[in-house]
Amino acid sequence: MATTMVEQRNRACLDACAECQQACETCNYNCCVANADMAECARLCLDCATVCASCVTLLSRGSAWASRMCRLCAELCEACAAECDKYDMDYCRECAASCRRCAEQCRAMAAVPA
Repeated sequence: MATTMVEQRNRACLDACAECQQACETCNYNCCVANADMAECARLCLDCATVCASCVTLLSRGSAWASRMCRLCAELCEACAAECDKYDMDYCRECAASCRRCAEQCRAMAAVPA
């Protein structure tokens, strides 16, 4: 998904963050919103989507702050994945998997010096 204008070292993380943002928004809309028992899942999905979107923005412009945001994103993605894993719905399972992929890419990006 990343364009040729994005720095090569940022592309995999940017793609993972964009995919995770979409998965979290979809999970929130299709599962969490309609079920009051999933309020914490809904909150985590929305928070995760927001932080992923911020990572996409910072990674796209090659910001020196991207690695710090990616560190936070990795933590939030892990929390969101753990919460989504509690539910046996396709959207939740897909969201959890996407969050784990994003966390892995964000941890790698956070380890790269700016």
